[in-house]
Amino acid sequence: MRLKKHMKQLTTWLLAAILVGPISSCKKYLDIVPDNVGTLDYAFRNKNEAENYLFACYSTMQRQYNVIVNPGFTLAAEVLYPTDPNGFGALNEACFSLIKGLQTPSNPLINYWDGEGGAEPMYQAIRRCNIMLENIDNPIDLDAQTKSRWLGETKFLKAYYHYTLLKMYGPIPLIKENLPISASAEEAKIKRATLDESFEYVLGLLDEAIPDLPPTIQNRAQELGRITKVIAMSLKAEILATQASPLFNGNPDYINTKDKDGRNLFPQSYDAAKWQKAADACLAAIEEAELVGIKLHDTFIPTGGINNLSDEQKQTLMLQTVVTEKWENNLEIIWGYNYGFNYQNYVIPRMTDKSVASANSNPASFSVPIATTNLFYSKNGVPINEDVDFDYVNRYRPQAGDDANKSYIKLGYETATLNLNREPRFYASLGFDGGIWLGNGINDATTARHVQGRGPTALAGPKSIGSTNITGYWPKKLANYLTVYDETFQTENYRMAAIRLASLYLLYAEVLNESNGPSATVYEYIDKVRERAGLAGVVESWQEHSRNPGKPQTKEGLRQIIHQERRIELCFEAQSGWDLRRWKELQDVLSQPLQGWNVNEEASVNYYQPKTVLIPVFGQKNYLWPIETEALIVNNNLTQNPYW
Repeated sequence: MRLKKHMKQLTTWLLAAILVGPISSCKKYLDIVPDNVGTLDYAFRNKNEAENYLFACYSTMQRQYNVIVNPGFTLAAEVLYPTDPNGFGALNEACFSLIKGLQTPSNPLINYWDGEGGAEPMYQAIRRCNIMLENIDNPIDLDAQTKSRWLGETKFLKAYYHYTLLKMYGPIPLIKENLPISASAEEAKIKRATLDESFEYVLGLLDEAIPDLPPTIQNRAQELGRITKVIAMSLKAEILATQASPLFNGNPDYINTKDKDGRNLFPQSYDAAKWQKAADACLAAIEEAELVGIKLHDTFIPTGGINNLSDEQKQTLMLQTVVTEKWENNLEIIWGYNYGFNYQNYVIPRMTDKSVASANSNPASFSVPIATTNLFYSKNGVPINEDVDFDYVNRYRPQAGDDANKSYIKLGYETATLNLNREPRFYASLGFDGGIWLGNGINDATTARHVQGRGPTALAGPKSIGSTNITGYWPKKLANYLTVYDETFQTENYRMAAIRLASLYLLYAEVLNESNGPSATVYEYIDKVRERAGLAGVVESWQEHSRNPGKPQTKEGLRQIIHQERRIELCFEAQSGWDLRRWKELQDVLSQPLQGWNVNEEASVNYYQPKTVLIPVFGQKNYLWPIETEALIVNNNLTQNPYW
């Protein structure tokens, strides 16, 4: 039952305001009233119980590991999921539907404001943090050092939850403290702060938190995932970059957006100084990360005993394990989610007869559109449409795998020209028809399986029966090479990184370029990531192989390069959806039909014909989430986001 039906019951209305702020409904808070009100004194009676409450404050953040309700994972259309054909859909489809234009104010998709559509209610999480801060002095056995750390963690979490709302909705109500039970209904109707007020509040919380956080986690077996100083500093850098980006920095689309009092909710002009603040924060985070031993993952250690790997295949697995290596062993991860990536069975092709049979109950897969594969560079480290040596015009023509590509493509197997002579990250990130798939139960690289994805019954090996996905490309980067999809599904778990050092390097390059234009330092941090990927430096690569050799030497050209570099390096890692929004480039990406191969055809000449699988619907209004209509009715001090 909705809250507006209870407006005459003032006590209920006030309780709702205290529990989750002025923008929720009774179905979203009734389940937590007994726990959080009736047992509050008990929760803080001693150190042990208070620590349990701290972990409750963490709980909403920990559930962010679920990428299918993360717009960063789905909104960039890097991955598609067949949500409607033939009843294939087996997952929460809301986030995958964002690019279909199904978002409405009456039924918002992935509604983190209220906690609907599979999303966590952020205002409920903020309320928990406020309770923690209000009661942290109560445990009689809490020592000063532990108290200081817990304060830092709680302030970080409170900042993180506000920031999650901020980057989705823009200006938000700031819940600086919980309202008392004596608050009036009008006091509960909190207005939206301005955008800059919202950012400054979040950044202020982080500044308060950072000095109290530990530099590293000493007891990794028990505490890995708890917040450290470098995590908070890295998030601060990301937040400042978001504030400086085109979506929020003097965006002309929003300059006429006002609240009920006539206040401008968005900045009225562009502020270049915001980029320099972001650059300073990025450098500070990088220095702290390197100080505590965080470095690029650049070595592959074959823990599964895989043999006879070529040098190219070792590099492929090294790049793949940047994501799939366990956090305990991966020195690149600054911050990882607390639970494993649960969808490896959706990213691995059915490459054996037994796996095909076991997949009959769930034939759906995550599919990668051709547009995503086009992002990756040629082997020369430049875009394929710029490379003077890449046969871009004939990229769809079938061509047999040759000796130069035998580490990546089955020798003699016909695949698209598009799949040959690409950079190492292409082969580490993508599975495709003819592509070698290392691991998956095979310990000898010379007998590694390759994908056979043509035809309605094709997939695994010769004469096998099975099913393909809807585009003919799989996000291989998300599969641990030790995971086996055969008669049974044996998963080698890993935890997705929320922030890793390569993303921080590229963010630093981006904000430096925006602040001061191309420089040796900008090139240095791009090239750190490119070198790990087996590519020459950005200036050298463009000068020697691009039709536009001077592109890295202009601010605008280097911006395009950095944006593409981030989309390649962080592909499938729940980052590009957020990046494309803050850059205001998402509308361009989703303005074209999303295509895959003609997967029901068996002959290569017919299979390698692009076919539209989805036509996205994305307009200017979709850059910000709508506030649910009912929330506007309950709290008449709120104003709707532009164009909704």
